[in-house]
Amino acid sequence: MGHEVVISVRDTGVGLSAEALPNVFELFSQVGKTVDRSHGGLGIGLALVKKLVEMHSGEVTAESPGMGQGCTFTVRLPLALANVVEVTAATNSVRATSHATPRRILVVDDNIDAAELLSMLLVLAGHTVETVHTGPAALQTARANVPDVIFLDIGLPGMSGYEVAHRLRSDATTSKVILVALTGWGTEEDRQRAIKAGFDGHLTKPVQSERLHEIIDSFYEKDNRENPRV
Repeated sequence: MGHEVVISVRDTGVGLSAEALPNVFELFSQVGKTVDRSHGGLGIGLALVKKLVEMHSGEVTAESPGMGQGCTFTVRLPLALANVVEVTAATNSVRATSHATPRRILVVDDNIDAAELLSMLLVLAGHTVETVHTGPAALQTARANVPDVIFLDIGLPGMSGYEVAHRLRSDATTSKVILVALTGWGTEEDRQRAIKAGFDGHLTKPVQSERLHEIIDSFYEKDNRENPRV
């Protein structure tokens, strides 16, 4: 179509309600969430698609007649040779608005898919990211190559995120690392427990991708890290 390529994919899945459509590309957004995740998925894939498409100066949209009637996803991308300068500028713009400075980030989550997809979002924003899936591996990796920020899952098997945070804070090598709890528990009691365990930030799923970058940047507004915990 002129100077762009249009790709549409239609499925016959669970569909989307009118209320869900505006949020479908947000990080961790899911339709009909269930405890057992009977429909699968983590609510990260579409957020990643949106970032990838935007980095190529494109646009992705979703349409659905309603619940139980499937969805249509449409991707529009400029032709590769049409506006190379504009595409490059758009890519730089996405990265510039995502974060102030690239950081070394460690993602710790026993769900391999969740860890890898979250890492990809952070890499797309220009950060250097490592992923591990257990508490002991997190401690070993953090001590060997001290990161700037650690996104740490609270519900790790064996050694919980709270225990990992305590050990990191007790080690002079990693005591100053910024720790952000990424969890499904979001009450004030949960937030206070995370802070007492040594976390600097507490993010509750679903989290918008912009919020991930905002919380990273917020800790670097002052070089002496006097920012209030959030």
